[in-house]
Amino acid sequence: MAPQSLLDELENKHEVSLGDAISERYLQYALSTIMHRALPDARDGLKPVQRRILYAMRELNLGSNGIFRKSAKISGDVMGNYHPHGDQAIYDALARMAQDFNLRYPLVDGQGNFGNIDGDKPASSRYTEARLTLVAEHLLQGLNEDTVDFRPNYDDSSQEPVILPAAFPNLLANGSTGIAVGMATNIPPHNIFDLIDTCIYLIKSPNAKSTTLMNRLKGPDFPTGGTIVSTPEQILNAYESGRGQIRVRANWSVETNNRKQWSIIVSDIPFQVQKSKLIENLAKIVQNKKIQLLADIRDESTEQIRIVLEPKSYRLNPETLMEGLFKLTELESRFSMNLNVLIDGLRPKVCTPWEILKAFLDHRKEVLERRSRFRLKKIDQRLLILEGFLVAFINLDRVIAIIRFDDHPKLKLIEEFDLVEDQAEAILNMRLRSLRKLEEIELKKEQNSLTEERSHLDDLLQSEDLQWKEITTELKKTREVFKKVPDSARKTQLLEEIQFDEFELEEVIESEPLTIIFSQLGWIRKLKGTLPLDQDFKLRDGDELKFALHARSTDKLILFGSNGRFYTLPAEAAPGGRSLGEPINQIINLTNDAEILSLFVHDPNRRLLVASQSGNGFIVNEADAHASTKIGKQILVLRENDCTLGCWAVEGSHVALIGSNRKLLVVPITEIPSRQKGNGVILMRLKNAKLSDAQVFNFEEGLPWKIKSGKIRVTRELDQWIGKRAGAGSPPPRGFPSTNKFS
Repeated sequence: MAPQSLLDELENKHEVSLGDAISERYLQYALSTIMHRALPDARDGLKPVQRRILYAMRELNLGSNGIFRKSAKISGDVMGNYHPHGDQAIYDALARMAQDFNLRYPLVDGQGNFGNIDGDKPASSRYTEARLTLVAEHLLQGLNEDTVDFRPNYDDSSQEPVILPAAFPNLLANGSTGIAVGMATNIPPHNIFDLIDTCIYLIKSPNAKSTTLMNRLKGPDFPTGGTIVSTPEQILNAYESGRGQIRVRANWSVETNNRKQWSIIVSDIPFQVQKSKLIENLAKIVQNKKIQLLADIRDESTEQIRIVLEPKSYRLNPETLMEGLFKLTELESRFSMNLNVLIDGLRPKVCTPWEILKAFLDHRKEVLERRSRFRLKKIDQRLLILEGFLVAFINLDRVIAIIRFDDHPKLKLIEEFDLVEDQAEAILNMRLRSLRKLEEIELKKEQNSLTEERSHLDDLLQSEDLQWKEITTELKKTREVFKKVPDSARKTQLLEEIQFDEFELEEVIESEPLTIIFSQLGWIRKLKGTLPLDQDFKLRDGDELKFALHARSTDKLILFGSNGRFYTLPAEAAPGGRSLGEPINQIINLTNDAEILSLFVHDPNRRLLVASQSGNGFIVNEADAHASTKIGKQILVLRENDCTLGCWAVEGSHVALIGSNRKLLVVPITEIPSRQKGNGVILMRLKNAKLSDAQVFNFEEGLPWKIKSGKIRVTRELDQWIGKRAGAGSPPPRGFPSTNKFS
């Protein structure tokens, strides 16, 4: 017979579907990842592991002026006391906080190999040592003054802070990056002086407009320097939405020798670009002769970056060479900003920088109030003791007599002089040397000073204006402290006007004829030369040719997907050599359930007709369809249960539409509106049918279509099929293909 406890457990069980159980547990995991691992807190700008590392180092007395301790010791203490997730993960976080090429103001002072900008990993934790920096100490300042809440650690053996007091806006100063479940964050670092000035202005004008605040916080300040080439309007739009891209270029200069020969010196590279990979990519360009102007490259970097670029001819323009390198290499990169943070420690939210700074200021106000109450409590306790001491001095002889002859002096003191227990205890613990007359004078001075301080704290806690004034004073003091921090001045330059958009890559890329091959299974490759398009190209077994076209190495290819997105691929970037190519979804971010419907050479002056199977569509300028990233650009927005049909070049006066219901409609192209993006308008009204094909043609030349034999038939009598947009159409001419396709 089963034990009673087991029977009770079985009776309390209830059935739950597997899907519900998995959903519930996955949601718990997702929330845990978001709140306790990936997203930083807007108040102190730290993730839990970073906060625990700093707190553990403080407990080990590793101050900025103190000794260094082995990183293995620090990682072990953090893992054993606060963060049981593996010492390697902890050490990786510690090492990152010591890297001056990752953090604008490092929080850990590292001794040993903590990695470098080439991408080399830090040495093992047993070989490196660390201590806190002066900056990190300002994050921990006031931790013993009841400024923040503490909570039990994972095994209830000790306490850890929920948040750090944070005397400066660390989140925007050092930035952060992280990937959670269903969301991510990528926050750029900023200059601390810009942030403090913005905070002070926000205190005075909490409802200030973004354009006004941008006069103080003009843009990020990356630890690796560089130059931001995004316009102020682009940065403002990214700040106001919390998402956007910041374009950063390497800093460079021209160095001339005695023979008037020049070379380009790159002194800064964009943030999060590995120098070794950048050098490797530049070397490949030289070897492949892709850039006609670059002859050689040398890396002469020491602690300072120095990359030397030698031109082929000294008669060339350095700006032309650099513009080509900016377009082809990571000498120019885009920082994808995503200001997704835990605004109050609980709710993830995509914020503006001003919201993050306001969250920091609200936190500082709470810290000030708690610290003031803590100090007020300490003052009251001290004044109580001082009051007892002064009573003892006034009645010194009687107090001494009680202490010498009474069996219970504490109770006698309390009874005779109306003292409390703490006062009596303090009198009994007082040293004989404190009985000097001078000590009484000092006690009265201390009492007056504490009384004055108490009055000030009372006023402070009752006045919000005084609190913000005090916070402003503290921020100004913090600004003075940061003036002593090395490299605290702005590193990243800002350009007010950008004038390089008119540069054409054809100026520096060698123009060669290519043949582009694209198969039914989505494999793409390029072949050198202009090959006949009707020849049999070698493909994988079971695969067939889908597109073949001629291009030049300086051209851009436009691909239109069944998901309604346009993708842009430089012809030179297509895989070549003797291979059979690469899958297109490894080159662009094309999902597995989407396919490429059209492939052609980009012409920015052309217009395109896009349509879906539901019969909706519109005309878009091909220049607007050009995508600058691998994810492409969504142009045709599809409704539920709808699919993309295709796109056609608008090179004619009319468009012919044929539906699966064998209805043909000819519409003047002028009736179809032009748009940049959307669902489109009704091109042809289809009842229980789908749009099968479309074709743009010149009305005077007639409507052509291909018959089974491969010949082209043309119909010029089209009056019975001409109609307005959104018409139903009429049966097609006799002999029209049963496939409902024009070609």
